[in-house]
Amino acid sequence: MSSSAHYLHARQRADIHRHSQVWWWRLELPTWILMVTVYSGWFGVVYFWQALGPWIATPLLILFTTWYMSLQHELIHGHPTRHARLNQLFGTLPLAVWYPYGLYRDSHLHHHRNDHLTLPEDDPEGYYFTRARWDRFPTWCIAAIKLRNTLPGRMIIGPALDIYATLKSAFLGVLQGETKTLTMWLIHVILLAGLFHWMSQCGLSPLYFLLTVSYPALSLTKLRSFFEHRAHDAPEARSTLNEAGWAWRLLFLNLNYHLVHHDLPGLPWFGLRKVFLAEREAYIQRSEGFLVEGYAQWFHDHTLSPVAVEVHPLAPGVPFSDYDYQQQPIRSAE
Repeated sequence: MSSSAHYLHARQRADIHRHSQVWWWRLELPTWILMVTVYSGWFGVVYFWQALGPWIATPLLILFTTWYMSLQHELIHGHPTRHARLNQLFGTLPLAVWYPYGLYRDSHLHHHRNDHLTLPEDDPEGYYFTRARWDRFPTWCIAAIKLRNTLPGRMIIGPALDIYATLKSAFLGVLQGETKTLTMWLIHVILLAGLFHWMSQCGLSPLYFLLTVSYPALSLTKLRSFFEHRAHDAPEARSTLNEAGWAWRLLFLNLNYHLVHHDLPGLPWFGLRKVFLAEREAYIQRSEGFLVEGYAQWFHDHTLSPVAVEVHPLAPGVPFSDYDYQQQPIRSAE
């Protein structure tokens, strides 16, 4: 870790300690309010589905479902309580449908091993490939990957690919007799069946929910994570800083300040922006300029042009010095 990083962390510790002495921060009041808002909003929209009508209820439910996934991420990182099982209880309901909370928790915590960030076949949330695997891909598969590496492609086909991979992994785990996997999915399916039954009673078709709410919500999370990480020889320069607008920050719980989150994964969502703004220039330097001026920049740069997330530069046969990890249009700190 560089000397600037040590300096940055010393400043952060002092600031965080000062902020954490405030009663509402210590009690994590914003997260409790968030949890009540998300749950009451989600269940309220479903309950009043027929009264609201699909034109109003559908976009509202997409937003609350996306927000719930952001809340699940916060629960994984130890908020709002210090008790992991209690936090898990708050995030177990399958409002987002596609995966059990425990599966997301285990995969995401593995992703937070920063020294392995972006490395293919090690980072479960990475998009890079080894050279050997890339060379085995047929032409159509490479074309599909390039399509997935555009922003519309990531949002449209990215969720389907993730759902396929998740279900395939679950199926193989059950076949291999993994008790933990079987129990996790059994609980998930039982809860989901109950949720779908209640939806039907409220006049909301489960199939309609899957196609027009749950899938689009997953697509929105793909917008957030589109180019969160890049290959780089320095782990601290692998995570982006995205200066998104307030609405996006609230929906994604400030995860746009992704380097701050990876540096301080235990920091509550309402503290990420405070820490970033207090040391903005130092953080931009630490990230080596991996700065994005809001999600509109990604739409502008990558609606048609794919981001170059293909063969990982640390893969065998690819000298890192030959790889231009700044090849993407990253904005300067000016």
